[in-house]
Amino acid sequence: MPLTSTDIFLVFKVINYLIALKMKQNIYFSIAIFFTCLFAGDIVAQEVKISAELRPRYEMRHGYMTLVPDDVKAANFVSQRTRLNAFYANSNFKVYLSIQDVRVWGDVPQLNKSDVYGPSIHEAWGEAILSEKFSIKVGRQEIVYDDQRMFGSVGWAQQARSHDAAIFKIKASDNHKVDVGLAYNANGESLFKQDYTVNSYKTFQYAWYHGDFNKFGLSFLALNNGMPYIDSTEEQKVSFSQTIGPRLTFTGDALSANAAFYYQGGKDKSHNELSAIYFTIAADFNITSKFSIGAGVEYLSGTDTNEEGGKNKSFTPFYGTNHKFNGWMDYFYVGAHNDNVGLTDIFVPFKFKSGKFSAAIIPHVFLSAAEVSGFDKYLGIENDLVFGYAPSKELILQCGYSTLVATETMGVIKNTSDYDNLNSWAWVMITFKPTFFEKKQ
Repeated sequence: MPLTSTDIFLVFKVINYLIALKMKQNIYFSIAIFFTCLFAGDIVAQEVKISAELRPRYEMRHGYMTLVPDDVKAANFVSQRTRLNAFYANSNFKVYLSIQDVRVWGDVPQLNKSDVYGPSIHEAWGEAILSEKFSIKVGRQEIVYDDQRMFGSVGWAQQARSHDAAIFKIKASDNHKVDVGLAYNANGESLFKQDYTVNSYKTFQYAWYHGDFNKFGLSFLALNNGMPYIDSTEEQKVSFSQTIGPRLTFTGDALSANAAFYYQGGKDKSHNELSAIYFTIAADFNITSKFSIGAGVEYLSGTDTNEEGGKNKSFTPFYGTNHKFNGWMDYFYVGAHNDNVGLTDIFVPFKFKSGKFSAAIIPHVFLSAAEVSGFDKYLGIENDLVFGYAPSKELILQCGYSTLVATETMGVIKNTSDYDNLNSWAWVMITFKPTFFEKKQ
């Protein structure tokens, strides 16, 4: 059944409301054109959805990401992510557009003419459906696989992560699928070769497989990652590393478990020899229908501080949602700790969920994976506490509090002598996810 005149009127009413919010004119012009193309004429759509996200978050940081120095007061601020999302699909293709604005409350005057960051395109992709088993997805997009350890959206960060990439998607059956992805980056259009100066990869290629076998799931990832570097002749070249390995999951009535192993070889971003490993094993057991307890360990190899010869033994989870792992205070692999002494993380999550309410506490014990010359491997203990209340899928309230007690070894790898203060971090976040319009036919 085609869209009715009432449906189209409601959509354009939403567009006019959004334009009245007075964000950048060129962004809203693009949105208006996008929706006009969707609904003009005699289009018969299979699916159309217009939604949004509004997510303000208060944070108190006093030892978040790094050890708090003596006599330093906490930082307090409110950040906010605002998104407008549009999805369209028919039997031949899918299109998705996500416009976002990221800001800190008060980062511009009340009578501001422009924003510090301003609206940007988080996702803008199209997927051509060539057959029931094969499609091609191109454009700016989130790439998310498995538990997000190797490829993730970094949804906690207000800006999140997306890639400019092409993905060839093969669905052999309902239980088996393969993705082959590639990306190639440049500063911009040019007539001749230019050095790539953006702090990102130059290129990558990967293949990912996932299969479901009753209660078991198996994934396999192979990533060829290319980072720009300057060689001895002062010419920019690309250094390639390879990450390869499987991930296994089990989901039972009372017990769920996962294990993974990855090897990294080739060359690192400085074109040094690279040989590193990652492994994890974890399980969660449902004691009751509302309460569960788990245990796990994660190991990312590192390089000894007195290592000689230039060989890099440090594993890097390049494009994962690293905030999800190794403690929520982000001391490891969130903008830091790469090419370092690695990490062993032992964790025991306790989780409770009853109706709309949820709670969890996750203690972590951290040790360096490699030797820290003259010091013990023990780095410290972190405790993460979180509460959540979700009256509906469109409204979620959350708050959390974390503390970290560090050792002198942590001070060494963080390059500070202030290691014996209590480090803390608190946050409160509310998420609105309204759906303005949805039509399936």
